[in-house]
Amino acid sequence: MNLHVDVEELGPWTVLRIRGELDLLTSPLVRRRVHDAVAGGRHDVVLDLSGVLFCDSSGVGVLIAARRLMRSCQGRLRVVLPARGSEDASHVNRVLAALGVRRLFDVYGDAAEAVDEETQPLSA
Repeated sequence: MNLHVDVEELGPWTVLRIRGELDLLTSPLVRRRVHDAVAGGRHDVVLDLSGVLFCDSSGVGVLIAARRLMRSCQGRLRVVLPARGSEDASHVNRVLAALGVRRLFDVYGDAAEAVDEETQPLSA
């Protein structure tokens, strides 16, 4: 499995720092970590995807499922995507945009911005 998920709690936010390839084999790990956070009473989650080098449709599916779960428990989901100009890590940005789902997510430039209540999401 070529995916690592580090969990950090910053105030009310649970930050999941995801590194590697988010695909059919690895997406269940991300799904499990999001569910673990919610089961632990943590309803504000940041998915830091800046370290994700590859994302297929099952990875996108787990992101959409995480959004649905957070909305169902009146929680918040924020996503960290690398800057569009970032060569190796902009893959996720391109995949989400190509599928027309990037607009579904509140996107931030880094985890610090994502947990800051004053920072506005980046525009799609």
